[in-house]
Amino acid sequence: MAPDAKLAKLLAHIAACHTATLPGRRRPLTAGPHLIGYVLPDFAARLGQVTPDVTVTDEAVTIAPAALPNLNAMARDTGIHFRHEDFDVRASLDGPVLATLDRGALPSFGVIGVGVHLNGLVHRADGAHLWVGKRARDKKLDPGKLDHLVAGGVPAGFSLVDTLIKEGEEEASLPPALTAQAREVARFAYNMERAEGLRRDIVVAYDLDLPADFIPNPADGEVEHFELWPLTRVYETLATTDDFKFNVALVLIDLLIRHGLIAGEAAERLREGQ
Repeated sequence: MAPDAKLAKLLAHIAACHTATLPGRRRPLTAGPHLIGYVLPDFAARLGQVTPDVTVTDEAVTIAPAALPNLNAMARDTGIHFRHEDFDVRASLDGPVLATLDRGALPSFGVIGVGVHLNGLVHRADGAHLWVGKRARDKKLDPGKLDHLVAGGVPAGFSLVDTLIKEGEEEASLPPALTAQAREVARFAYNMERAEGLRRDIVVAYDLDLPADFIPNPADGEVEHFELWPLTRVYETLATTDDFKFNVALVLIDLLIRHGLIAGEAAERLREGQ
């Protein structure tokens, strides 16, 4: 594939994560002074029907601050299918925790979801290599897609590093002391329309240099298997296919730029797109 076509493919990966215009058709969801999400009119109406603590107008949907502890009950009463994993509700990544909400309800409420992704790197004489996972085919979201060595959402009450260590043990049998050496390298925010609703995600990316003799083991069944790829193969696959999970592409483009596989004007255009 020609260089221009590869750049176009990489830019398309980025654009695919930025498909939601806010507020667009949605209405801001507020609690006191905090903007916590965006909801579609039909869902706003359902919220207004299940509780008197929600006020619905044509301009906004307002939750009484005192009712925020009942957010999961509101979501359940609207008929949302729960995933039984609570996330913290914040107006921004570094803002205070205002409530908790089941992960399955985040897209309907348009609440920010925070995740961590780990670039598991092995440095060899012939260049840098990356551990790549293949998602299990029975995963509800993005089955069979290529993924990072470790990636996962940040549950309620967990820090970014705590989540990275937990996911490292569960997904790849990474020793906690080894995962703790990971370095934060980038953050990505995007608003994306998905089948499950609005994804307002913040992805925090880490690099971890792994020993050459480390072999990851998929402990929890979320990943079918892992393969160690040279970064050149990562680049070719990313620039010519849709094999990688959508948000993994953002992290990998950044990684490839930092390692010099993408440079010059192409790197600048991709940075602007992210």
